[in-house]
Amino acid sequence: MRQKLARVLGGVAIGALVFSGAACKADSGSDAGGSKAACDLKIGFFGPLTGDAAGLGIHMRNGTKLAIDQYNKDNADCKVQIEEYDSQGDPAKAPALAQKAVGDTKVVGIIGPAFSGESEVGNPIFDEAGLPAITPSATRPSLSTKNWKIFHRGVGNDTSQGPAAGRYIKNVLKAEKVYVIDDQSAYGAGLVDEVKKVIGAVAGEDKIQVKQTNFSAQVTKVVGSGANVLFFGGYYTEAGLLLKQLKGAGWKGTMVAGDGVNDANFIKVAGEQVAEGTILTCPCAPATAAKGSFVTDYKAAFDNAEPGTYADVSYDITKIMLEGIKAGKGTRADLLSFINSYNGTGGATGVTYKFESTGELDPAQVKVWAFKVNAGKVVPDIEIPKA
Repeated sequence: MRQKLARVLGGVAIGALVFSGAACKADSGSDAGGSKAACDLKIGFFGPLTGDAAGLGIHMRNGTKLAIDQYNKDNADCKVQIEEYDSQGDPAKAPALAQKAVGDTKVVGIIGPAFSGESEVGNPIFDEAGLPAITPSATRPSLSTKNWKIFHRGVGNDTSQGPAAGRYIKNVLKAEKVYVIDDQSAYGAGLVDEVKKVIGAVAGEDKIQVKQTNFSAQVTKVVGSGANVLFFGGYYTEAGLLLKQLKGAGWKGTMVAGDGVNDANFIKVAGEQVAEGTILTCPCAPATAAKGSFVTDYKAAFDNAEPGTYADVSYDITKIMLEGIKAGKGTRADLLSFINSYNGTGGATGVTYKFESTGELDPAQVKVWAFKVNAGKVVPDIEIPKA
């Protein structure tokens, strides 16, 4: 997922902030690979915790927090802290937050940035400082083409999600006419481009703006096109308002959207009856069907809340960093090397995390699911077959 690119680099010179990370060795820490666990360190979570996209970020943060809390329970004499960087999903806020992260010598790893727009401007700062990052959710394909040494992606990118959504529209919905709309963000526009490659000619296309609330112009175009499917590239707030206004105008079609809409807050915005039947894709398996004790542990930790999209991914990739710290990788450089060579299976997702030289997840591990809004909940529909 990702937001509109805004290059607002600035602040202190990065070169002066290439820290190795402060660490001590715990005399009583557990041995792992011949080294004692590194102590007094932080893992940062970078993503929206307030604002219109907070519903997505909070579940990811919760997955990271759960992993760290469990680690600290087992390593009470050598704890790791979570440091939160609330981007509000806004790329304009990302550079200052990234500068803050690299300036804290105890921060040795970043989970995030959550969205692609903020990744575009935050990752160059992390790369300059050698601060390793694993995103649980930023899916813009070009992120792995920037030659960032620190970049890793814990899910598939939009060259997997977009075509899969297109195949679902063609093969499952058997749509006769498809209209496409995106929110002009790095994420939304890119996802729509990938969908169009599969579905071919569209009945029409348009763009909206993030935080737009009146969609009368788009509603008129969609209804007039005769489209029975609308694919929307963007986030849940705009998607919910757009669909509500479409249904209010009498449109009988089905909305299909990507992981940026795959959140219970979409139903709250659109209304339960309006949202019913909407199809939402994700390059991830259902978090509510995660393996092991993850779902039970998550609900116990967060007031019986069901884990949302990417909560399980965030949990597993945080545990990768924690495994490195437990093995004594207490500097940014050492932890980066550990992540680069990592090859292990996530306890929640069941995914084998192995990163290519570009930071992409091994393509063999990528799965794309379709979810459906049914009776007020987002529930798994099918794993979309690969082409």
